[in-house]
Amino acid sequence: MEVLLKLDGKIEKRVAVGTPFSDIVASLKNKQDVLAVCVNGQMKDLSATVSEDANVELLTFDSDRGKDVYRHSSAHLMAQAVKEIYPSARMTIGPTIEDGFYYDFDFERPFVPEDLEKIEARVGQIIKRNLPIQRIELSREEAIKLFTERDEPYKAELIGDIKAPPISIYRQGEFIDLCTGPHVPSTGRIKAFKILGSAGAYWRGDEKNKMLQRIYGTSFSKMEDLNAHLEKLEEIKRRDHRRLGKALDLFSTSDEIGAGLVLWHPNGAIIRKTMEDFWREAHLKSGYALVYSPHVAKLDLWKQSGHLEFYKENMYSPMEVDGCPYEIKPMNCPFHIVIYKSHLRSYRDLPLRFAELGTVYRYERSGALHGLLRVRGFTQDDAHIFCRPEQMASEILSVLDFTTYVLGTFGFHQYDIYLSTRPEAYVGTLELWEQATSALGSALQQKGLTYKVDPGEGVFYGPKIDVKIKDTLGRAWQCATIQVDFNLPERFGISYRGKDGGEQPPVMIHRALLGSLERFLGVLIEHYGGAFPLWLSPVQAEIIPITERQQAYARKIWQQCQSANLRASVDDRNERMNLKIREAQMMKVPYLFVVGDREVETETVSVRTRSGESVTMALSDILRKVQAENEQRCVVS
Repeated sequence: MEVLLKLDGKIEKRVAVGTPFSDIVASLKNKQDVLAVCVNGQMKDLSATVSEDANVELLTFDSDRGKDVYRHSSAHLMAQAVKEIYPSARMTIGPTIEDGFYYDFDFERPFVPEDLEKIEARVGQIIKRNLPIQRIELSREEAIKLFTERDEPYKAELIGDIKAPPISIYRQGEFIDLCTGPHVPSTGRIKAFKILGSAGAYWRGDEKNKMLQRIYGTSFSKMEDLNAHLEKLEEIKRRDHRRLGKALDLFSTSDEIGAGLVLWHPNGAIIRKTMEDFWREAHLKSGYALVYSPHVAKLDLWKQSGHLEFYKENMYSPMEVDGCPYEIKPMNCPFHIVIYKSHLRSYRDLPLRFAELGTVYRYERSGALHGLLRVRGFTQDDAHIFCRPEQMASEILSVLDFTTYVLGTFGFHQYDIYLSTRPEAYVGTLELWEQATSALGSALQQKGLTYKVDPGEGVFYGPKIDVKIKDTLGRAWQCATIQVDFNLPERFGISYRGKDGGEQPPVMIHRALLGSLERFLGVLIEHYGGAFPLWLSPVQAEIIPITERQQAYARKIWQQCQSANLRASVDDRNERMNLKIREAQMMKVPYLFVVGDREVETETVSVRTRSGESVTMALSDILRKVQAENEQRCVVS
């Protein structure tokens, strides 16, 4: 019996039932790089056989699913190498992650660099063996017995989580692993492999469980692509905001203060102030009203908002004040609602837009903390819009315009955008959900913004748009979000008086543009590699007199910089000029004003820019140029 296959939506083939997909691929031209197939939406190994008419996608490394197959096979390869060198290591899980994979092992000690070198060398040997990778299906009992006999208790435990047998395992040589697959046909298909490092990790991510040893790796189909990726990783290390934050004296954390709580040093604080000044100025011009709220509130407020029910694990223990329990705030939204409730509102008052740089506190596991990117205390650039249903579409359009303007001012113009729709558990009516989702989608379409629908990933209280900015290395960072909320207006019973005199609930829109000041600054540091645009640089001009004779002129320049609202400093230390210049360059100062006797006589400045340009200019001209660049908030300095 023959069936009809449609390959990659183009090629039609009639083949006999029972034909392996590997035979079909072998009959095609230029398809030697096929790793696996997706048959009517189901991923399969090339060793699988044809059973029915089907649409077949041929998966290569060029596709996301092909990369996933390739790298998951690479994780198995690494696990085999570990087991061959260290037989007592017990296997747990080895998933793919962005640009790579990891595998966790229960081993008596941490893996050291020498271990990783041995494991990587053994992987190379296994690749050369070109071992066939075979899928085997077992009953639950057979699978548990197999892994119990092989002293792999974590695998036996995982089998208990599999709801529907049969249980699939994969064999390559003497190595066996529990896996749903698919995998590449043989170990020789892996061409470029690299172990990246190791770290500790808790079994199932639970701090109460045993600490495991995690090995990270990556793989590519071509060695040149692997080398390019490794170069990118080195550039990421050079741009690491924690390293640059220390080198540029921007921020720190301290065990004396507490993990995840940021200390802003003068250089970092001036960047934060500059960000805040721009943020407030932009919001006032865009029709927002600024508000402030306290850092704590009665526990009952968080019960009413639902945060105690839904976010309790991220909240800190209550404190008692005058016999009443209070909670440090994890969110700003209930405060803005209480401000809304402080007056009777009419339909003429709407929309109301409340904005706040509100500091919140949320519990994060110590292992998840990461510099400025994951902290326990952070300041959200928060706003809540209260509007009538018929105003919702225009308000979302305005927020999108505002988002692209603000992010663009900081130098971000590329985004990944997601529209998250109704989950299974939700509040509000289907009619409201459809109206809100349609408004979000229509706004994105009207603005010509490309987006992906993320089905069922909205929050329980409403649909949302998430904007992930792309940095100079192409990495995506979650920042802006626009969320429609049907829950809090109902919980707090807020309303406005309509044209007919009746009370109606407003639509509430949550939105953040930067996300949080801490996280956004961390992204900024890595995006610019610490070389901030002029308007954000802590010191915009370093004035360097060559000898003591020019110090008075240097002070004059400094005073004129102050008058022009430029941040300048004078390096009048008794040090060599070249040392001063080198140190200013290491601090990534945009402009160096070097002055000697000639500059004093001619009222000029020898200007050195961060890009390496050097020119002598009249003092008035360079100050005018730098002032204009600062006021225009140019993102290229």
